[in-house]
Amino acid sequence: MAIAESHSVNNSGKDNNDLIKGLKVNSLLIFFSGFAILIGSLIVFLLIVKSVYGNYTFSEIYPSKENIFAHRVETKAALLYSTYTENMSDDGNTWVQDNLDTWMNFLKKFNVSYDILTDIDIEKGKHFNYELLVLAGAKSLSEKEISQIKRYVDNGGSIFATGGVGTYSEEGKWKGWQFFTETFGMKFTREISEKDETSKVHTLRGNLPITAGIPTGYALRIATWDRPIYSEILEPRVKQVSYWFDYRREKGLVTEEIKKSVGMAFGNYGKGRFIWYGFEINSVIGKQRDHIYFGRLFQNCINWLTYQPTSFIKDWPAPYDAAAVLLPTFEESFTNVNAVKRMLNQYNYPAAILLNSELALGNPKITKSLDQYAEIIPIIDFENKDSYNEDDKGLGDLETQIYDIRNVTDSLLKFTTTKIDGVMSKDSKYNQKTLKAMTIENISFLITDSLTDRSVPKKVVINEKPVFLITKTARDDKQIIGQYGLKNLEYQKYTYKEDIDRILFEGGLYVMKFHNNLQFRPEYVSVIKDLVAYIRAKNIWFTSITNLVDWWKKQSGIELRYDTRSKRRIAVEVSNHEEYTTDKVIVQIFINKNVSNIEVTADMIHTPIPQYEFDSAKNVLYLYVDNLKADETRTFLVDFDNQDELNDNI
Repeated sequence: MAIAESHSVNNSGKDNNDLIKGLKVNSLLIFFSGFAILIGSLIVFLLIVKSVYGNYTFSEIYPSKENIFAHRVETKAALLYSTYTENMSDDGNTWVQDNLDTWMNFLKKFNVSYDILTDIDIEKGKHFNYELLVLAGAKSLSEKEISQIKRYVDNGGSIFATGGVGTYSEEGKWKGWQFFTETFGMKFTREISEKDETSKVHTLRGNLPITAGIPTGYALRIATWDRPIYSEILEPRVKQVSYWFDYRREKGLVTEEIKKSVGMAFGNYGKGRFIWYGFEINSVIGKQRDHIYFGRLFQNCINWLTYQPTSFIKDWPAPYDAAAVLLPTFEESFTNVNAVKRMLNQYNYPAAILLNSELALGNPKITKSLDQYAEIIPIIDFENKDSYNEDDKGLGDLETQIYDIRNVTDSLLKFTTTKIDGVMSKDSKYNQKTLKAMTIENISFLITDSLTDRSVPKKVVINEKPVFLITKTARDDKQIIGQYGLKNLEYQKYTYKEDIDRILFEGGLYVMKFHNNLQFRPEYVSVIKDLVAYIRAKNIWFTSITNLVDWWKKQSGIELRYDTRSKRRIAVEVSNHEEYTTDKVIVQIFINKNVSNIEVTADMIHTPIPQYEFDSAKNVLYLYVDNLKADETRTFLVDFDNQDELNDNI
């Protein structure tokens, strides 16, 4: 039986099978289409890589193990366990091991991997395999070690050293300070003995990559059991980070004593870098915030030594490095009131007048006349002598202090033109209840003669409201005229100028609090004019207390975050956590390497790009962020060419 084949015929009468056989696959078209898709995908991939990591070379995106983990900033350190130093100690003394244990804990905390090396390892040059060498309390070093260490840093290595490094031989014999002076560019001044004092104030400068995120002029407290060291910088390749001199308690010429009491320094030796502490890190004592700020200091040091960036919000408006306010003060009488008026009227100085509240309310005509020249700030006595309580420092309860503030401010408003925004505490007596009462009465700042741990205003948040403490940062006329008995105008000016120079060196706030019965006396008042001229000739912002507090309110509400995206890109996030718009915020970024061709962009469309300025001598980028609204966050991308890489490729 024959089986008939089934055929389909199209409208044209042709067999469909014949048509199918007539279609041919265009292999070349498919190849080029696939190639075009591959190229397009590669371009998209490269654009995505560029959007995340910035400029790059092909070798950096090749899928190797090194590139996969290249975004992880991992430092490898060599930590010297100096048996030469240990041999100097008595049997059973664990000082070297205890010191290294502290270092190991810190290195782990800040994600720095490390290996322990011996003196013999250093002599053999094994430390050349590490980017960071830690010489913690390594007093005894052999000549071969010293030669290898100098060669290491001269060739580009980084050293983190403490104490009198290399001052003894491997046999424990005194060698002197030659290695210290040659390598670190400083000379030894003296040691601090525990017999003299059990602890020592150690003041940090601001506006440095090493002190980023730490209040300007912050005073760490260092125990003296390890005999901390004073030194003096000899060469411009070295920068002073801190000083031991305590202007609050010690006598001497301030500028000279600061110069001779360096407690920390950083700088270069050949192609390499170093940071030196004049104390051991386990000597830091104090409250929790002291250890928090020291942790930031330590992290900044690691960043600088390993060429990683640091960043912070600049304390003062551009281009100033410090600030000053003038506060004429009447505590007991209105003697020389006309001298105050004449000065403020003739020179139009920005100022605020501190008035004893009882004196002000008892003399309304004089108070009203002073209000024409400057803002009035009442001095309020919060002490309650009828119900003394040791826990409250003899101050009244919350309701009493609220009444004290409200009574004074409401009464003053009857003959002053502006709302009272700040108060001063009489005899520097205040407590947490005082600050709480201020927030309830919408008072923004408190002026006090208390000595504090910084030379800038301190922000305290009470009931979700900020209060700013403006404390004593320098010697006033009560000390200079009253206590020191300086009647010669030149001596007075010299003493004031020492503190002005110190504040400028730190980057803090100079509070010019002058009393009507002292510096405003006819024979002394001309000193104030000379001091203001001296301040204005410096890079110091001479401003009113209102402008100062307004600026501090805005900049203290800014939060800054930054991270390294690649070898040529840093991402910076700026957030405003206040309830009002902030402008003129200055973000200062220490890029920490030789770069060029700076470009600032944003990873979000419509994000306004700030004006910026790059200081190539310091490798510092300034971003000028304006009109940052409440709860707004902006992320900026900073791209650059690494100049050292370009030079290596030439």
